[in-house]
Amino acid sequence: MSIALNGLPKRMVNKGWLEQSAAERALQQANSEGKSFIAFLLEHHLVEGNNIAAAASEEFGIPLFDARAHERDDDVVQLIDEKLIRDCDALPLFKRGKKLYVAISDPANLHALDQFQFQSGLGVLPILTEPLILRQIIEEALDAQDRSLSDLSDTSLEDLEFSGLDDDLPREEYDSDIDDAPIVRFVNKVLLEAISKGASDIHFEPYENRYRVRLRVDGILNEIATPPNNMQNRISTRVKVMAKLDISDRRIPQDGRMKLKLSKNRGIDFRVSTCPTLFGEKMVLRILDSGNLRFGADTLGMGEHQKAVFLQSIKKAYGMVLITGPTGSGKTVTLYSALSILNTSDKNISTVEDPAEINLPGVNQVNINPKAGLTFASTLRAFLRQDPDIIMVGEIRDTETADISMKAAQTGHMVLSTLHTNNAPQTLTRLVNMGIEPYNIVASVILIIAQRLVRQLCHHCKQPLKLPDEVLLRQGFEPEELGSFTLYAPVGCRYCSVGYKDRFGIFEMLPISDAIARVIVEGGSSLDIASQAKNEGVWDLRRAGLEKVKQGLTSLEEINRVVSE
Repeated sequence: MSIALNGLPKRMVNKGWLEQSAAERALQQANSEGKSFIAFLLEHHLVEGNNIAAAASEEFGIPLFDARAHERDDDVVQLIDEKLIRDCDALPLFKRGKKLYVAISDPANLHALDQFQFQSGLGVLPILTEPLILRQIIEEALDAQDRSLSDLSDTSLEDLEFSGLDDDLPREEYDSDIDDAPIVRFVNKVLLEAISKGASDIHFEPYENRYRVRLRVDGILNEIATPPNNMQNRISTRVKVMAKLDISDRRIPQDGRMKLKLSKNRGIDFRVSTCPTLFGEKMVLRILDSGNLRFGADTLGMGEHQKAVFLQSIKKAYGMVLITGPTGSGKTVTLYSALSILNTSDKNISTVEDPAEINLPGVNQVNINPKAGLTFASTLRAFLRQDPDIIMVGEIRDTETADISMKAAQTGHMVLSTLHTNNAPQTLTRLVNMGIEPYNIVASVILIIAQRLVRQLCHHCKQPLKLPDEVLLRQGFEPEELGSFTLYAPVGCRYCSVGYKDRFGIFEMLPISDAIARVIVEGGSSLDIASQAKNEGVWDLRRAGLEKVKQGLTSLEEINRVVSE
């Protein structure tokens, strides 16, 4: 049924940038998803960004402005949290009196303007900017903020504030363990460089004749420093002091946490793990920058159908949703995205984790403590006596935890958890191998999600790539797809790391249908389950990755790195 078009959709049709039917479909779908018409056009690449900006400028009466032509005021940028800038896709440019001028690409995004006004305490005036230009200046502004961290003087590097230090002991006692200020400055500089580069982990690694420091950025380890080998004990002592670990014992693994305060509103948590090796203590620091995390189905990278399946499953009254993948594949963010969607005042949500990496207000979070008898299983039993609606189990590691989780899912609770398997079908057979009866699996599990993180091509420098059709067919593309998309390859520029910037998820979304349930009950293998899933149109991880390649978001090389053929 056709609908009457007016305003911006009608203007798009009149200019010949959209067919009438396409505009109607886009408007209906945008309304059903609760998005603005412009946001929907941009997300689905239905109209060029510069054309959208020109039409919006005419329709809303807001002048179109090239924000690159104005000198950026970094002090004004700092008025707004980085997370809010990214979430709202808007950037404060400059201030005049009590007015804050904000670059936006969607004049209908009134929520962003309200949020900026609330956080800054200033009146907000929008400046319309082309979408690609806006994304570019947002990245430049936030990169400049991060770079400023590494420009601290030697003196200020010594004065960074860590809340992990034991307040019961005087600062001089720590300093006496370190011997000299250069060690303090070096460690602090490494931490700041890791934050500015968006690293997820820092590795301090001792070897027989060298000592190196590496950062994991977008899933890839890169060496950044090779301090003298005789510094390793002082470096490890400094880190252990900051994380409240025992500096006198280098023979056993230790775990701790610390927090670096960058400003009044921003702090970065570090999870510290030490392990004795042949030539000294190796230390790995996991960076938990919750201020940079964005939760929600739209930020994960799911396709529209996958997102619909995900939301439909987690909003059911009871059942189990399992997320699987290797360490570092984004399972925690997917779990917390589900929790943030479900986290309303009428729900009682409890989580048991090892440890809780992200603090989510409104959720009851428990860290396990096996030494005190606080295990996954014992905590789950306690939860069931606390009138829960939703339970999140950080990881199902043993039969007892799996059994209690299954029973909770069958008795009116939504249970979210993770397992370490390679794909969704293998998760089901893994549960059987753990001793869970097949009829219990089909009675409780409603959805299995396998996922990986892939690097996103830098939109500043990616270049088209031409490959022969026979190569594309061998890679898994269908004959009817050939010629309908453009491949891109990484290049590398000042905005990115070897042609990539940031990561997103690819997903294998396996709902437990009646047919798949029959395969499980009849003792089918993971191959039998995968075959039935394919018959039902479920994308495996490789197919999901190829879809992202078709959209120009990543390269075929990256998909081959992350997912085997």
